[in-house]
Order: sequence, then C-alpha cells, then structure tokens
Amino acid sequence: MSDLYSESGVNIDAGNEAVRLMKGDVAGTHTKAVLTGIGSFGGLYDLSEIIKNYKNPVLVQSIDGVGTKLSVARMMNKYDTVGQDIVNHCCDDLLAMGAKSLTFLDYVAHDKLDPIVMAQMVGGMAKACKENGVSLIGGETAEMPGVYAQGEHDIAGVITGVVEKSGIITGEKIEEGDILLGFPSSGLHTNGFSLARKILFDIGKLDVNTNVPELGMTVGEALLKVHVNYSVPVLDMLSKGIDIRGIAHITGGGFIENIPRVLPKDLDAEINLNTWPMLPIFPYMQKVGDVPTEQMYRVFNMGIGLILIVPKSEKEKIETILKDYPNFSIYEIGQIINGNKKVILK
Repeated sequence: MSDLYSESGVNIDAGNEAVRLMKGDVAGTHTKAVLTGIGSFGGLYDLSEIIKNYKNPVLVQSIDGVGTKLSVARMMNKYDTVGQDIVNHCCDDLLAMGAKSLTFLDYVAHDKLDPIVMAQMVGGMAKACKENGVSLIGGETAEMPGVYAQGEHDIAGVITGVVEKSGIITGEKIEEGDILLGFPSSGLHTNGFSLARKILFDIGKLDVNTNVPELGMTVGEALLKVHVNYSVPVLDMLSKGIDIRGIAHITGGGFIENIPRVLPKDLDAEINLNTWPMLPIFPYMQKVGDVPTEQMYRVFNMGIGLILIVPKSEKEKIETILKDYPNFSIYEIGQIINGNKKVILK
C-alpha cells in the first residue's frame, strides 16, 4: 500500500528517527522539576521548590530565532552551533531583565526533515542548556514542504525564567555618571547576517570555505562562532548585591538601537570607541563593504555582546568577581551623560 502522506512530502518515520537520536541529549538537561519527557502534549515543570527562594517571584518569557545565520549553517552543513546560539541568545535576553532562565522550548521546521540535522540542532540546544542550568522541556518539529524551499530550515525558541519582583532590572535607576561595562562577544552572535552575507558573499565574492588571513580562519568558521551566554557570571554578581542598574543585550540593532531600550528619557550613553579589543571580522567587513561606522554600530555588536550599566564604584567589585570566571573579561566602554535617550559614538 502506498503512503500518500509520505508521497506528499511528510515522512513520519523520519520524525520518529529524529526523536530517537535526540532523546538522550534532551533528557540530559532535565532536573527533578521536569515531569515530562519527549512525546507528551506539553512540557510540565514543577515550580514548587524554585519559588521557595523568592518572596515575589515573577516569570519572564521571551521568544527569538537565529535569523539568517541559518543560511550560513546550511552552507557549512553544520547545525549544532545554531542550536547553542538560540539558547544562549534567549538566556541573555532574560538576563537583561535580571532573570534566571529555567526552561527552553524549541520549534524547528524543515521542508524535508533530516534526522541527522535535527539531532545536531537539538544536540546544540541541549549542550547550551546543560551548561547554564536550563531544562529543555520539549518542543515541536514540523515538516512543511511547500512552505519552506528545498533544503531550508527554521529554528526558534521560547525561554522562561524567574526573577524577584524587587530585583527586576528596568534601567529606571540609571543616573548621570554611571559607567558602561562591556563583555566581549565571540563574533556576530545572531545579528546582522543579512548585511554580513551581502558584504562577504555578494560584494567580496567569498564563500564559507575561503580562508581569510585577516581573520585567521575561514569565512564560515568566523560567521558560525557561538553566541556567548553571560548568565553565570552576571547572575553571580546580582546574587552578591552588585548594583546593576541596566543591562543591554546587543542584538539586532547593535549599539544604536539596543542601549536606548534601558535608558531613562533624559540620559544618553556616550561610547568611547577603541576601548575594547576589536574582533577582526568587524573591520574586515567594514573595509570590504565600505560601510559607514554608524551603520556598523547600528547593525552589529562590534565585539561587545552584553553591557552592564553600573555606578563607577561597582567596577572594582565586578572585576574581583570575574576572577572566578577566567573565560570572561569586561571593559569600561563609556558613560552616562545628560541627553535624550540616544547613543553617542565618541
């Protein structure tokens, strides 16, 4: 008997094989708070023990994707790093509110499900979840021929976290004279890939396998650098009472669009350029594409993935805490001045 559903482009057996391949990775992220495994209609997570640590717990949620970075992953036939990217990106979004991430739900869609590709993606998500104490509690795999072009994929994630109501970081306490401390990024993270592909592939006539001496690696390797998750050291700072008044996750929109999201209406952020080590991918793209400096800072993170806005007196305390986290460094990159909610590149 013919299988009309399979003939229409949807392979249930491939979906079952994907579940088999990723089941162990997903289970490895679970704590005793997780009450369901793969296959249930919904993910169950027991909050009873967690909320004992909070007087007024507030749930924080966010949803995002990795955008056209997936196109580079497809060119490289490498999908584990984008799985890490989506989790780390979402954790950093919740961190900007002062929240600890608890659970992650994924959505992965294909034109034609490849169990190996699916397992790579989810394996990357599981790796990032395990590194940051997040439970991957479920998700959705969709095979949609006709909606996605041949060979295309999409990936998105929903993250849920918790924060003490009195500890929500909104930026309202930021004052003139506060400083901006920037954590270095690993590369583009998940933003600016449409412009990056235009510069490198269309204008520069390069491909993912081109070795670029200025980068010390191939184009593909530079573009697929994994998004950094800053949660562990920053949550430690918050637990030790560091007065973090604002956190800006530098995502799509770069410095110009993201920092004002946490600024009071009567203050500006003045950025002192050349105060942190610049990753070579950014000046290289600017040169190849002849991109104006302000546009670079409006699109890319320019080597800074997360910014803390704190009183100057907190800098030394933060540097002391970071001695326990040798993989993280921080640079003073600017200051808060009177203004009208803008970013000034100086």
